[in-house]
Amino acid sequence: MYKKNEILHIALQYNDTKKADIFFKKILGLKMEREFNISEELSDKIFGIKENIDVKLYGNDDIKFEVFISKKDKKNNFEHVCIKIGDKEKFIKICKQNNIEPMYIKKGEKTLLFIRDHSNNLYEIK
Repeated sequence: MYKKNEILHIALQYNDTKKADIFFKKILGLKMEREFNISEELSDKIFGIKENIDVKLYGNDDIKFEVFISKKDKKNNFEHVCIKIGDKEKFIKICKQNNIEPMYIKKGEKTLLFIRDHSNNLYEIK
């Protein structure tokens, strides 16, 4: 058994660099830590996608997002990221200012909060 498991980063696909910067820097308040490129050959070997791809790493001490910039379409699926936000009201305000509408979903007595970013990635907000 491992002593400690931890998530080192979450990788997501995004279709627009400027909108990725808005979401990860402005809305989530993360810093751009580095940018790099994955060759078409390596991308094919790892992901089965023949595409030369730019990747941006956004993060802070607690969380890192590896964002793959690609124009390929994404379909709806069950994948999502759950994020704990310190100030939900401020977060929702910034989302709305950047054309991201919160989704309030009733589940019994609870109301769940989700958002979809500019590339249709789904986030559960706690």
